[in-house]
Amino acid sequence: MNPDAVAQYLQHNPKFFDDYADMLAQIFVPHPHGGRAVSLPERQMLTLREKNKSLEHALAELVQAGHANDALSTKMHRLTLAILRLPKESPERLIETLTYHLREDFSVPHTAFRVWGVSAGFKGLDDTPGVSAALRGAVASATSPLRLPFCGPVGHFRHEELALGKEVSGWFSDAGTHIKSMAVMSLISVHADGASSGGLLALGSEDAERFYTDMGTMYLERLAELLSAGLAHIFP
Repeated sequence: MNPDAVAQYLQHNPKFFDDYADMLAQIFVPHPHGGRAVSLPERQMLTLREKNKSLEHALAELVQAGHANDALSTKMHRLTLAILRLPKESPERLIETLTYHLREDFSVPHTAFRVWGVSAGFKGLDDTPGVSAALRGAVASATSPLRLPFCGPVGHFRHEELALGKEVSGWFSDAGTHIKSMAVMSLISVHADGASSGGLLALGSEDAERFYTDMGTMYLERLAELLSAGLAHIFP
């Protein structure tokens, strides 16, 4: 008989262990963490303990993730309330409030914001000359990486053959040369008729692992949607 046949026989004949209960105590197998031999029941107990430890570790990770999500949800709620209290006539205050909450609540040290193609009454916010045509085109493109928040190293922020990370990192003034990772998201939906209106929010960090390629972006998406709604009135 080969080992597979033995295993199959035991699985199909559980009464064997009742008929030969004394034999189980006489079977010794190698200890999983040492050279000594242990009885089969003791080996089973060790296996169960290891499974319990693994389950406890997984449960602890789930609890920790739950606490982290609760904390993020609370911070997002606080930011939402702060934005709702602002008058629409002062979008500059919205940007100031955003920057404050990102720095103090979310520990994001560097924030950059650009909009272009705004209505006549808000031309003071327009930064069309400061945003390259390539970047504006990337926001408008149907294949844009900014349809969802881009997260990752500065050098990875590309669209087709265009390296856009260097331009965006330059928005952080003197800190730009120290930015190692970014989260970049479009705030305003581009007009269906192709009009060149848009906006970008960039979050920067000197920590290369703060914003990484395959990180979850649910809260970043909510942030982008919140600010898009708050600034929709400044566009034609």
